Amino acid sequence: MGVSEEVRALSAVVDRLAERHPGVSRQVIEDVVQEEHRSLDRGRVRDFVPILVEHAARDRLHSFR
Repeated sequence: MGVSEEVRALSAVVDRLAERHPGVSRQVIEDVVQEEHRSLDRGRVRDFVPILVEHAARDRLHSFR
């Protein structure tokens, strides 16, 4: 997965999480996704980074309910 594909995939992650968590501001969701992405940013295999970020961010956002 190239950098531009990863950026698009992460943007889609933010969109999906914003739909699932309408009570959480989009800025908070973007911040959580960015933090989770940074925690996985050193890996060599990039194909699964967006899905791993989405799962970790989703778990964190559940606490905002």
